Amino acid sequence: MAMNSINNAINSARTTSSNFTMPVINGRPDFEFASALKKVSPQVQAKAQTTATNFEAMFLNSMFSQMTSGLKGEGPFGDTPGTGVWRSMLTEQYSQSFAKAGGVGISTEVYRTLIVQQAKRAS
Repeated sequence: MAMNSINNAINSARTTSSNFTMPVINGRPDFEFASALKKVSPQVQAKAQTTATNFEAMFLNSMFSQMTSGLKGEGPFGDTPGTGVWRSMLTEQYSQSFAKAGGVGISTEVYRTLIVQQAKRAS
């Protein structure tokens, strides 16, 4: 599912001209990324997608943990010893779900950077 969200982001940001498609960033063709995708194997692309999604999930987990750290009171977000453990597991699951559903856009940029770096190493 994470791969699909990254692929959808890339495909939705493409422009079609005659017989080729070009990834687009901020309305401009991204020739560097298009060239890098041709140099990197599909297996490396899949691994980069997974890594990018995991990185975004880690970032979101940190953000969600900070967001819920100051909550006081009773209930599932209360301030008891048991809820601290439960809250950390909940925020981890939230972050993974958010990242797999497309996240906030970090994984797309991380994916692009990983692919460009891999292509440079292959050259």
